[in-house]
Amino acid sequence: MRNLGPPLIFLVLLLLGWDVLHLQIANGSISSPREAGARLVALMSGARFWADVGETGFAFVIACLLSIMFGVLIGVGLGLSRLATEAFEPILVTFYSLPKVILYPLVLLAFGLGASAKIAFGVMHGLVPMALLTRNAIAEIKPVYLRSANVMQLDGFATLRLVLLPAVLPELVGGMRIAFSLSLLGVLIGEMFAAKRGLGFAAMNAMGLGDINTILAIGLFLGTFSVLANVMMLSVERSLRHVHSNSVTQAA
Repeated sequence: MRNLGPPLIFLVLLLLGWDVLHLQIANGSISSPREAGARLVALMSGARFWADVGETGFAFVIACLLSIMFGVLIGVGLGLSRLATEAFEPILVTFYSLPKVILYPLVLLAFGLGASAKIAFGVMHGLVPMALLTRNAIAEIKPVYLRSANVMQLDGFATLRLVLLPAVLPELVGGMRIAFSLSLLGVLIGEMFAAKRGLGFAAMNAMGLGDINTILAIGLFLGTFSVLANVMMLSVERSLRHVHSNSVTQAA
């Protein structure tokens, strides 16, 4: 429950600011939180909304899993090799600094319209941060862990599975939180540009129709989902850090 405090305070302040902004703009350009909530309830009663949720959710889950899996593998490889870090880390940083929108035509040429393009766009957003955070966590592992693996004569895979990943697990969960949010953002942006289903497409369609209530209702749904998911992952991360800290203290 302690972890719920800051996110709930943030949500309350956000809703208050939203309501104040609505009252200041008298021309109806921004709906009130109450109106957006009512519109969201109406949307949730229809099958089309949940079909869009399912479409976005499927692409997001695949993109998030791929970002985490390949991000960890790339990060471990960079963390264990200084040469690989010097050669590839600047490339990753430069790639991630590019506006992803300019790469979307290439994504469409490679994957076509559909779920594959959205997944690729989500991976483009989530993979690099996951890789860099994993690389930093591996690089900061205490040398005693690696010496212990050598003493036990563990091979590379066993060292990774039994020593490296458990040692950096709290940092990996923190990286997963970031990959989670960025992968979702990438999928939604992909749906806005080239899709016929999904929450991103629904928001873009509502924008074209000037339907402010629907836009804000979708934003309210996505924001609530993201905050709750991040609270859960933050709780897991803090628990793992506490357990890891206690185990290090006992070992010392």
